Amino acid sequence: MVNEAGDPMSEKVVLRQKSNFDTELWATDPEDAQSQELKPVDHVFALSPYGMLLASLAGCAAVLLTTYARNHQIGLEEVELRLQFDRDFAKDCEHCEEIGELKEIIAEEIVFKGDLTPEQRGKLLAISRHCPIHRMVSEGIEVRSHVANM
Repeated sequence: MVNEAGDPMSEKVVLRQKSNFDTELWATDPEDAQSQELKPVDHVFALSPYGMLLASLAGCAAVLLTTYARNHQIGLEEVELRLQFDRDFAKDCEHCEEIGELKEIIAEEIVFKGDLTPEQRGKLLAISRHCPIHRMVSEGIEVRSHVANM
């Protein structure tokens, strides 16, 4: 996927969380569209707004999955979430300016590490969709903004 200049229009985030909730976060550099190298994220300022959304989605799912596995004695040792945000421009859209003219896609891949049965893996995948951030992103949310009176 490329923009008008031929640059990729995607961002990637990888979040890894162990069963003790130790968490690591990596992301591509939002300032370098050509690089797909993942680098450790030390500060939230290293992420674009899209990267922050991906990190929020991954973090929410990781905590939910780790907590669920712990509470149900499921042998989940580590969960890794790999998310990628892409903008998919319509074929005939050369100068998209309206929001409805492009499609935004988040691809999510989840890696479960541990002694898990196929049924447990399936259950964990289903549980990941219960993350509040996942529901907001997939179902939509109304945002009501206003200027505060001082």
